Amino acid sequence: MSEQNRSGGELAPRREQGDPAPGRRSWLPGPAQGFGVTFATMFKKVTTESYPEVPKQTKPRYHGRHVLNRHPDGLEKCVGCELCAWACPADAIYVEGGDNTEDARFSPGERYGRIYQINYLRCIFCGLCIEACPTRSLTMSNDFELADDDRQALIYTKEQLMAPLLPGMEQPPHPMRLGEDEQDYYVREPERSSPAEPVVGERA
Repeated sequence: MSEQNRSGGELAPRREQGDPAPGRRSWLPGPAQGFGVTFATMFKKVTTESYPEVPKQTKPRYHGRHVLNRHPDGLEKCVGCELCAWACPADAIYVEGGDNTEDARFSPGERYGRIYQINYLRCIFCGLCIEACPTRSLTMSNDFELADDDRQALIYTKEQLMAPLLPGMEQPPHPMRLGEDEQDYYVREPERSSPAEPVVGERA
């Protein structure tokens, strides 16, 4: 039974003799409960993974290494806006924008990402950077093998992050092939332009 203190508040129920200790839901002593967990798992099927001989299959939406995507003609989608760097809670992204010229065009817009680095010693793979990207330049692949014993090697540069050139793409810099204005690049039907892009059905 519970009692009331002098101020009128209700005290905790009185513990009767033989009741289990507060916070415990079993009458068994602690060691017996621990061994119970051990015996309950001893006869379960063991899961063995032969990694790295057999590569691990990740989920389709797994957050792995970042990829900087390209347009179907090879121009870069990154416009150097630095929104990904501002959104990163770990301060792992460094971006410097550059100006496109008619003689050296790397993206459809006025600017492009001249320097792009991601420090994977800091990255927490939260995905906020890809949510902040206005051109869907930055996406995350299923590559998770990033371990290295060299700290400098874990700072990925733009050259390491760029998506590979697919058939029909041309290495920038080059003029715009999909239209005369950057609007022709961003206001068009979505299509798969790089290995890191999701299928069209996922966007619907």
